[in-house]
Amino acid sequence: MTCISCSKDDADDNTEVEENPMEDFSLLKEFDYDEHTLEVYSENNTQFEIGYTPLYMRIKDKVSEKYVENADLSLKPMMHMENMMHSSPVSPVVATDNPTVYTGYVVFQMPGNATEYWDITFNYSLNGTEFSKTERIDVVAPADGLKRVNTFMGTDETRYVLAYVGPVAPQVALNDMTAVLHKMETMMEFPVVEGYTVEIDPRMPGMGNHSSPNNVDLSYNGQTQMYAGKLSLSMTGYWKINMKLVDDEGAVLKGEDVTDENPESSLYFEIEF
Repeated sequence: MTCISCSKDDADDNTEVEENPMEDFSLLKEFDYDEHTLEVYSENNTQFEIGYTPLYMRIKDKVSEKYVENADLSLKPMMHMENMMHSSPVSPVVATDNPTVYTGYVVFQMPGNATEYWDITFNYSLNGTEFSKTERIDVVAPADGLKRVNTFMGTDETRYVLAYVGPVAPQVALNDMTAVLHKMETMMEFPVVEGYTVEIDPRMPGMGNHSSPNNVDLSYNGQTQMYAGKLSLSMTGYWKINMKLVDDEGAVLKGEDVTDENPESSLYFEIEF
């Protein structure tokens, strides 16, 4: 996301050519307004999918035809159901290394359908002027059908949203694993949960439900506001990452141990590679 110089015919007069910082990203939506064009990108997906969804945004000024720096931008997702509305976990939006590119994530808990749908309100401030734009989007289940988000009631009578973040490209190795954990305070507020533990027990159901060595449970990282640990994958194939959510006092809020009598936890992610 930088500028590079190139010369023509070895001439002394170099010209600055700006690289496209979104060249390797997929454009999910482009919204056209009177004053601006708002572009929304994904790094790994070609559509809005349920689960942890990082978004990258750019705002283009129609008068100057330049991308805007230092915009104060925020997101408000909303699910319109037949009898109610609710929001979802959403992060603050921050600028990337390129000051014209902004990023934040949304955790979509469910896909839309013919009668129920998601929209996102983009609120942004430029030069003291406030803008608010609401756009309907199509949120779908992942094509592979694998489970990457859990919405559940804990034993403490609190509703939680636990979503898989990575590894995005799992390998036969000890992988860095990350997830995000939010709780539903109201239908519109889903703050990050701090200081809990996500215990993991990855298994291969198609291979005798064997596990793998050297896994490290996920603990809270205050700097990233995510949960991080180590996921050991000893071979390629389908894995079920069984989990238990444990609060800061050691109480199990959701999930069970995997045993011969209980082959899977009620709290899990799925991956296949």
